[in-house]
Amino acid sequence: MVDYGLAKKAVVRSLHSGRASRGDVCDAQPYLLRAARHLGEPTERLCPVCERENVTHVTYVYGDSLGRHAGQAKVMSELVSMAHDYDEFRVYVVEVCQGCSWNHLTVSYVLGNGPPDRVGQV
Repeated sequence: MVDYGLAKKAVVRSLHSGRASRGDVCDAQPYLLRAARHLGEPTERLCPVCERENVTHVTYVYGDSLGRHAGQAKVMSELVSMAHDYDEFRVYVVEVCQGCSWNHLTVSYVLGNGPPDRVGQV
C-alpha cells in the first residue's frame, strides 16, 4: 500500500502559502466529478481547500487481467469479488470535492490472486 498523504499535505501547504493557485489544485475533470457523484463513497473529512463539503473517494482499477474493466471506477463492494476473480491488479483511490473540484490521489494498493498459474508450461 502506498499512502500519498505527505504529498497531499505539501500541495495544500503550497496553496495556503500562495505558491500554488486554487486553479492549480482544483482541476477535477468532468468525468472524475461524475464518477464521484455516481460511484464515489462519501467520507466525513472536509475538503482541505474549500472546507465546506466533505470529500468523496473514487476508486479506479488498472491491470492487464481486467480486460474491459481496466481504468474504470468501481465501488468498494465490487473490489471484493474482483480480488477473487482476477489476477493481480492495482487500485487507486482519489479524493474529490464536488464543490470546488479539488482532487488528489490518496492511496494505491494491489489486489487479486497474483499471476496465473504456470503449471505444466515450459
